[in-house]
Amino acid sequence: MFNILKGFDPQALSNYINPYAVDVIRAKREDLIYGISHTEDLLDLLVTAGVMTAAKRSIVLTIRTQKDQNSRVLDILEARGERACRKFFHPCLMQAEPDLYGRIRAYVGSVNEHIRDTRRQLIGYLLEKEKDGMEAIVTQTLKKTCSSYAFEETKRFSPENKESSPVPLEKSGDKATQRKAENLIHMIATDGELLLLKEQLEDTNINTVNSSNETLLHVAAKSGHLSITEHLVRKGTRMDLQEDNAHTALHSAASRDHTETVRALIKVGAPIYSLDIHNKTPIHSAAENEHRDVVKALVKEEAKQSEGHAQHTYLHRAAMEDNWRLAELLLQSGAAANARNHQNKTALFYAVTRSNEETVTALLNAGAEVDCDVVNEAIKLNQESILNLLLANARGALSEEALGSALFSAVRQNQHGMVTALTDSGANVNMCDERGYTPLLLSAELGHSEVFRVLVAKQAKTDATLSDRSSALHLAVHSSCVPIVQTLLEKGLDPNIPGPKAQNPLHLAAQSNRSELVGLLLKAGAKVNGVAQDGLTPLHLASQQGHADTVIQLLQSKADPAEKDRLGRTALHWAVSSKGESRVVDLLLSAKAYPTATDNERKTALHLAAMEGNLNAVHSLLYHKAKGGAKDKDGSTPLHYAAAGGHTSVVSALLQSLNNKGIEERNVWRKTPLHVAAEKGHDSVAVLLLEAGAKINAADQSKDTPLHSAVRGGHQEVVKRLVNRGQAVHMGRKKVNLQATNKVGKTPLQVAESGDTPNHENIATLLKRKMFLIK
Repeated sequence: MFNILKGFDPQALSNYINPYAVDVIRAKREDLIYGISHTEDLLDLLVTAGVMTAAKRSIVLTIRTQKDQNSRVLDILEARGERACRKFFHPCLMQAEPDLYGRIRAYVGSVNEHIRDTRRQLIGYLLEKEKDGMEAIVTQTLKKTCSSYAFEETKRFSPENKESSPVPLEKSGDKATQRKAENLIHMIATDGELLLLKEQLEDTNINTVNSSNETLLHVAAKSGHLSITEHLVRKGTRMDLQEDNAHTALHSAASRDHTETVRALIKVGAPIYSLDIHNKTPIHSAAENEHRDVVKALVKEEAKQSEGHAQHTYLHRAAMEDNWRLAELLLQSGAAANARNHQNKTALFYAVTRSNEETVTALLNAGAEVDCDVVNEAIKLNQESILNLLLANARGALSEEALGSALFSAVRQNQHGMVTALTDSGANVNMCDERGYTPLLLSAELGHSEVFRVLVAKQAKTDATLSDRSSALHLAVHSSCVPIVQTLLEKGLDPNIPGPKAQNPLHLAAQSNRSELVGLLLKAGAKVNGVAQDGLTPLHLASQQGHADTVIQLLQSKADPAEKDRLGRTALHWAVSSKGESRVVDLLLSAKAYPTATDNERKTALHLAAMEGNLNAVHSLLYHKAKGGAKDKDGSTPLHYAAAGGHTSVVSALLQSLNNKGIEERNVWRKTPLHVAAEKGHDSVAVLLLEAGAKINAADQSKDTPLHSAVRGGHQEVVKRLVNRGQAVHMGRKKVNLQATNKVGKTPLQVAESGDTPNHENIATLLKRKMFLIK
């Protein structure tokens, strides 16, 4: 019947032998880039033809040069595919660039004679577009020779049959002739007429598509025609081509339960993981329609392909999609429950990650193995019900180490319900991690009281310690967790248990200023004057930090303010050095702390207060009869330390308390406070001392005067003060001696000249002027 058509003009059926449109774009790319001069007009035509969106047109026009614009247009066309490229040539290029279109058309016509690949088709498309009346000719021929097929074609593409009506790529009538020819051969494939199809294929591209972009293989697979499918495969048809919904031929066969066709396709390498526009693979299409035999065939094929760990199996995908029904069907169809992907993860891992309890249940019922990764994932996501499922199905598969690791994870994340589940499943509550922590010690350090309570109830040892001797009580005090401290004390843990550096828990509580913890520990029998390795008592530490409330608690509990540490310092020594509350000094003094007590270096609290510049502490100490002239082992007085630190207000307070006496006190190096202030460059202190009557020319053991000291340090302002103040006798005081020599026979000027800084040069110049050596 169809032999009559063999004498018909092949152009009428789009069987003309010529290149693809996309091939022509690639071959003539340079000619097109440099030949298109009306780019904006061409873009308008492409938008009208539906090849390009208006948004993309605007983006292309923002490109700087026309050449780059044209190149971008061609890139977009190639990406859109063959049909878009055809429209580019006709009607768009033909209307925008008629001369260039003529040259391209001539080129395609000349190539035609030398190419014998039946897949090539551009010139036939152009001829059809240009030839008037072609549709009528073809229609008449079809009516005479294939009336039954013509009738079927009319029915299929009538407006009433919306389900099978293809999505038009062009306006009505734009491509009627080609559609009829294409649809005719597709009807033959649909109806399973193998002999007729073989005759027609002699002059037809085997991968020709209809207006829905379906190939002959698509329609044969959809109809379940195994013989036609096998013939097309033998002829070399492509199995990866996708129609408008991105379905491959395998999608089409799978969705319609054509099991034998599915087997034939996968046997010759049809892609089993291709995704359609809804991200569905062929097995989704089969599963949604409960085509179990197709699902089994695909699962069997996947097992062959996945021996080396696929990226993801069907079962992995189902778990990731939270699709428990698909997972169940796959498992019933023979999918391996424990297959691992390229990341060595099972489907169960992804089901847990998605918190999909139904999928987890389906996998476990199918024998999925529970491993450490899966359990830890459930813990990380706080999925208690899923963890219980996993543990109930583990059946001893988890090692003690795996259970222990999971238990530590649950403790770390403060998930007491999971801790209960894990311990009930055999996790060892007293196991140690690599750092020596037990779960109970870790919970105490983190302050996770509910987890701690569960562990205690599960018989966890409360007297375990770390390698540095830290007990659970030390860790709980450090984390300031009152409930855990209370529980441990109620359990009889010794409140005086020694920890790191022999500190007991009360030391830590005092240092962190947790009054409630201090009270609990003292009530439980903690020693208020307990001594740590460095001799510090809780009162020392609280005073050191300036924690007034804790100091009050300790003093009320009979803490001894006279207790000394290894440095010989009392709590008062530490309090005056503190940056905390200044009232701690007053609290200690009110509790009869001895203000003149000395440490191992014979420093009193006043020495340290002067050193720190703590004016409030200095006032409090002086008020409580501290000795302003006390000397340490180096012979330095508090005034020496205040002068060295440049603490003007403290110097003033000390001078006032001493009635300007002791101003000439010297330390073991024979230095006066003025020496110290001068060598440190404290100008304002020097002024105070001079006003109080300090001797300006006093010599130390190196016979340096304060001027020598100031010059050596390069302190210009102090030098100016000393020189200017001593130029004339003032209130009976001597003037500065510019000619005084030290032990090595140098005057202040010579000391300045031996210096190597700009300050020394400036000082030398100043001294020379004062000595009238220069103007």
